[in-house]
Amino acid sequence: MPETSSLTDQVYSAIKNDILTCRLDPGSRIAQSQLVRRYAFGITPIREALKRLEQEGYVQSIPRFGYLIAPITVQDVEDLYDLRLILEQSAIRLAIQRASAEQAEQIRQSANFTYTFKDSASYLRFLEHNNHFHVGIALTSGNRKLAQLLADVLNEMTRIFNLGLDLRDSAEEMRGEHIALAEAIAARDIPRAEEVVRDQIQLSRQRVLEMLVQRIAQERMGAVNLAPLNAAGAGLRKDPQKSTDQEKQPQ
Repeated sequence: MPETSSLTDQVYSAIKNDILTCRLDPGSRIAQSQLVRRYAFGITPIREALKRLEQEGYVQSIPRFGYLIAPITVQDVEDLYDLRLILEQSAIRLAIQRASAEQAEQIRQSANFTYTFKDSASYLRFLEHNNHFHVGIALTSGNRKLAQLLADVLNEMTRIFNLGLDLRDSAEEMRGEHIALAEAIAARDIPRAEEVVRDQIQLSRQRVLEMLVQRIAQERMGAVNLAPLNAAGAGLRKDPQKSTDQEKQPQ
């Protein structure tokens, strides 16, 4: 049982990472047999990983076929960005009113971060830092419920952010936005801070929507991203039970 659990954890992390970085396309259909070939694992850990991912809303089961990678719709993007704007503007106003000089300086020091264009691992590191930066601002507001709500929204937006990052190289632009926001907070300039975050969110929304339109067009042409991965290259350990399990899997 511990061995199976360890294998399940490995393949769960690998599939989830590919979902978050959109290497598994939102809205694409996948059969368990495809995932067995892609990750070089047997059917049992694949099935258990998919159950966990379904519970978390990343995949949806399709009777007699397999699974659907949870799609990203235009309405999803609009709803999440609207909610993010409401939460961030409220958090920033309270943070400027309540943050100590030391907290404002910590925000300023944490603002200088970036990513490498077309490097999915770099995207994930950047988004982790980005979440830490924005939630950190919300925490200085003194309202932990507000900070938790923002953290939940940003986590849900990880796949959406990945779409926008892959459209064009905006690394320096986004670093400048974070620095400008931190400087406005340090200066206790509420109108300027609200303007910066409003512009930042709008630009991010535009990037994501542009990329989403491109992906919808590709899907209509039948482009699906299910290129096989090398198990060693993905940092995974091959399942010794693959050969005995594979013939039992549904197609």
